[in-house]
Amino acid sequence: MTTTTLNSLARASSAYLRSAMHQPIQWHEWGEEAFAAALSDNKPVLLDVGAVWCHWCHVMDRESYDDPAVAAIVNEHFVAVKVDRDERPDIDSRYQAAVSAVSGQGGWPLTAFLTPDGKPFYGGTYFPPTDGYGRPSFKRVLLSIANAYKEKNGDVVEQAKMLEGAVAQSESFAGRSGRISASVITAIQQSALDMFDPQHGGFGHAPKFPHPSVLDLLIEQYARHHDDTLRNVIVATLEHMANGGVYDQLAGGFHRYSVDERWVVPHFEKMCYDNSELLKNYVHAYQATGSEFFANVARDIIRWMDEWLSDRERGGFYASQDADISMDDDGDYFTWTLDETRAALTGEEAQVAALHYDINEIGEMHHNPAKNVLYVRASIEEIAHRTNLNAERIKDLLDSAKRKMYAARLQRPTPYIDKTVYVGWNSMCISAYLEAAKVLGLPDARHFALRSLDRILADAWRPDLGRSSASSSEAQAWRLLHVVAYSDPHAQHREVAGLLEDYAATALACLDAYEATSDLGYFRFAHAIGNAMITRFFDPLSGGFFDAEPSPDGKSLGVLSTRRKPLQDSPTPAGNPMAAIALLRLHHYTGDEAYRDKAEQTLEAFGGIAGQFGIFAATYGIAVTHFLESAVQVVVVAANASEEKADALAAAANTAFAFNKSVLRLTASQAVAENLPPSLAATIPNLPQLNSRESFAVLCSGFACQPPVFDPSQLQDSVNSALKVAR
Repeated sequence: MTTTTLNSLARASSAYLRSAMHQPIQWHEWGEEAFAAALSDNKPVLLDVGAVWCHWCHVMDRESYDDPAVAAIVNEHFVAVKVDRDERPDIDSRYQAAVSAVSGQGGWPLTAFLTPDGKPFYGGTYFPPTDGYGRPSFKRVLLSIANAYKEKNGDVVEQAKMLEGAVAQSESFAGRSGRISASVITAIQQSALDMFDPQHGGFGHAPKFPHPSVLDLLIEQYARHHDDTLRNVIVATLEHMANGGVYDQLAGGFHRYSVDERWVVPHFEKMCYDNSELLKNYVHAYQATGSEFFANVARDIIRWMDEWLSDRERGGFYASQDADISMDDDGDYFTWTLDETRAALTGEEAQVAALHYDINEIGEMHHNPAKNVLYVRASIEEIAHRTNLNAERIKDLLDSAKRKMYAARLQRPTPYIDKTVYVGWNSMCISAYLEAAKVLGLPDARHFALRSLDRILADAWRPDLGRSSASSSEAQAWRLLHVVAYSDPHAQHREVAGLLEDYAATALACLDAYEATSDLGYFRFAHAIGNAMITRFFDPLSGGFFDAEPSPDGKSLGVLSTRRKPLQDSPTPAGNPMAAIALLRLHHYTGDEAYRDKAEQTLEAFGGIAGQFGIFAATYGIAVTHFLESAVQVVVVAANASEEKADALAAAANTAFAFNKSVLRLTASQAVAENLPPSLAATIPNLPQLNSRESFAVLCSGFACQPPVFDPSQLQDSVNSALKVAR
C-alpha cells in the first residue's frame, strides 16, 4: 500500500478489485465511464484481468501497480481498467483469445492494451519490474505502447482490427457442424491414451492439470466395457494425484495444478470447481473399481470443503483459497521444514512422518530449499519394514502425526478465503455433493447440498422485470444471477447477469436434487431454468448456445459484441455440452421432443470439429453419450419411509456408474402423478403393487417400463443389462 487515498475500486464488490483500492493507479471498473474517458482523452486503455487467488497477479500488483513511478506512467498515458476474471469470465475469455493471438500464450494476470473503444492491439501476461524472465520491464512496455499509440496510430488501429478478427475467428464454429457420432468419444479417448503418462499418471507433461471431465468420460467407458487399458489410466492417474503434493495431505482437497509431471509441487491455490469435479471422479472411480481408496479420497475432499469452503450458517460454497499470504511466500502455509516437523511431533512420529511424506533437510521449494511439499513417498508396509515396527503401529503414528501437523499448521497465517458465492460453481459443488452422498451414504453432505441449492434458488433466481412486460402471453420472466454474495461483507452487492454456465449447471443441480429427494419442486425449477436458458442463449439459426446475452441496448463494450459459443473445457466444463446434457435429461423426464431437438442442434453445431479438440472436448463427449444412450430410470417405491428393503433396492440401482442412469426413491403414498414428472406419471401411479405392503422397483428405458422387481440382486442385473454393462 503506497497511498492513503482510495481509488475508485473502493466502490467495487469483487475481492480482487477491492484488493487494489489503495494503489496509486487511477483504476476504473469495466464500464462505459472508463471507455468514455479514454475516448475523451484519446488515451489507450490498460486492461488488467486477474483473480484474487492468482499468485502472479499479486506479484505484479506489488512489484508494479503499487509502485508510484509505474503509476505515474499509467495515469499520464492510459486509462486503467481492472477486471476480476471470476466475476466477469465473459470479458476474460474474449481478451484471452486476443492476447493469445498476439503473444502465443494466455493466463493471469492478463495484461492487454486496447484502443479507446476497447479493441485489443497488444498484450501479454506477467511483466516484471525490470528486464528479465525473457520479458521486457513493465515500465519499458508502458512507455513503448504509449509512444506507439501517439506516433504510429495507424499501425495500432490496423493491429486492433486484425486482433478483433482473430477473436471473432477463435469463437466461430460456422461451417463446422456435423452429425453426432460415437466416433467423437473414440477420438477423445484416443487423445487421452496418447497423452497419458504411464509413469506418473495424468495427461501430458509439466505443468499438469487434472482434467476431470476426460477422467469421468474414461471412467464411464471403463464401467461400460471393462477395458483394462482404461482402468490403468484411471487408477494410475487418480492414485498418483491423491498421493502427490497436488493433494493436501493434511487438510484434504486438491490444489489447482502441479508444476512438475510427478504431481509433487503444486500451484497452491485451491478452487471449489476443481474439487467439485474431482470429487465426482473419485466417487465414480469407486463405483467402477470398488477401490475403497477412492471412496476415502472423496470423503476427504468433502472434509476440506466442509471446513474451508462452506458457509455453514446459510448454505453455499466459497470460491477459492489463496496460495500464499505475501509476495515472498510460495506455499509456505502448506509446506514443512524438517525442524518444523520435529517441533510439532514426538521423535517416533517425526521419524515415521518424514519417511512417509519425504520430509528432508532439503525440500522441493526453490524460494526456500528447506521447505518440503508433503506427498506420499513410502507406504505403511515399507516404513514398517524399515523401522521394524508393525504396520498397525505405523498407521497409529501417522494418524497422530497428521493430526498434530494439521493443528500446528492452523496456527500459521492462513491464506485468504474468497467467500464469494458464484452460482455456476456452487451448482457444480451441489451436484458433486449429492452424487457423493448417494453413492457413499453421506446424509450430512446431502443436507448441506440441498441447503446450498435452496439459497441459490432463493437469492439468485428472480423475476426479470425488464422482460416480464415484453410478452403479454408471459406472466413473468425470470433470470439467474452470476453472484449470490460477495466475499467482503462491506462491499456493495452488484447484480451480475448469469451466464450460460450458471443456467446449465443450476438446471443440472436441480435435476440432481430432484433425484436425491423426489421433491417435484426441484424438477419444476430445473424445467423453468432450462426454458430460460433456451430463451436467453440458444441460437435458433445455427444451433448451440451463446455464453452471454447480448446487451439490452444493442451496444457492447470492447469485443463483447463477439458472440461466443463455448465448447472447450477450460477450466470448468464447457457451457454448450452442459446445456445439451440438461436438455437431454429434461427430455427424459418430460417426453418433450423440443428439448431433445435443441440438444441435437447444439451437438451438431460442433459435430464436425469437436473430435479435434481431444481431451478438451470431454464434456462434449459426455453429452454425446447422453444423446446416444437411452435413459435408464429406476423408480424405487418404498412401502414406508424407513423401509430397509427399499434402501437395499436403491443401493443396488446405484451400484453401477453410467451417465444415462437415474434413480428415484419414493414412498407408495408419494408415487402419484403430482410427485412424478410427465414421462413417469403416466405409468407408476397405475401399478397395482402400490397397494401392497412390499417395497419394489420399476426400471424404465426408452419411455417404457418393465414389470416391478422385488429382489435387489435381480434389480442390479436388470440395470446392468439395460446399461449394456460388460460383466
